[in-house]
Amino acid sequence: MMVESQDLEVLAGDGFPLAATLYPGGPRFVVMAPATGVLKQFYRHLAVYLQKWGATVLCFDYRGTGGSRPNSLRGFEAKFSDWGLLDLAGVLRWVREAHNPDQLFIVGHSAGGQVAALADEPVDGMVTLSSQSGYWKYQGGNQKYAVCFYMYVVFPLLSHLFGYMPWSKLDKAEDIPKGVALEWARWCRDPDYLHGDKSLPLERYQRFQAPILAYSIEDDAWGSKRSVDAMMKHYPNVERRHLVLERRLGHFGYFRPGNEDLWKDIAEFFDATALA
Repeated sequence: MMVESQDLEVLAGDGFPLAATLYPGGPRFVVMAPATGVLKQFYRHLAVYLQKWGATVLCFDYRGTGGSRPNSLRGFEAKFSDWGLLDLAGVLRWVREAHNPDQLFIVGHSAGGQVAALADEPVDGMVTLSSQSGYWKYQGGNQKYAVCFYMYVVFPLLSHLFGYMPWSKLDKAEDIPKGVALEWARWCRDPDYLHGDKSLPLERYQRFQAPILAYSIEDDAWGSKRSVDAMMKHYPNVERRHLVLERRLGHFGYFRPGNEDLWKDIAEFFDATALA
């Protein structure tokens, strides 16, 4: 069966062009807010599943990544917080203005669920996967020591040395802009993570009111139950559930084919939210 999709550009809140892929479906709309260093095509299997369920789905790349990356990241100015304040904000605004959906939902993977409130755009519900506090001590097992080393040493050192963070040389991840890497590293050294950054409009988390279904994965050391709890407490004015999936999926496996039995729970949550 041929999947219907359309590549396009969506403007961020400051006019920066973001590469996106639209999966046309019904009048309900789902925006996939990606993890750090993860490109929009990684989410295509879940996007197609939700398209068949009857939603229109948009996947996009944050500035400085994938199709939204300039020819050179050296000297490219961007911060992690821009991904919520400008990129996700612009995407959600475009959806409402261009499509006037019956309901608008977010699926936030890791960073996507962390910065969703910074967008300050109304949505009807959100599902998060491993959207955690990145504070290094909250990570599971020995992962905490790796995160500590990366965020105190590797990210600052290599970002200053290269003018961007050459993450692809160390891991199966995308390179990210220097400003993104340095801001993220600073947050990961703070017990309050991004909520310790008083330069951000943190009152927006108080204003976020859409119900949240938050998942952590049993074997995901980078998104431990403790770290997800620490993040979700900053969405105080919502109805939220936190479920732990007892399956070996790590930080990324949820989105790979073969997990349709899990994906139906997202559709059912959105169905129930739409009827509430």
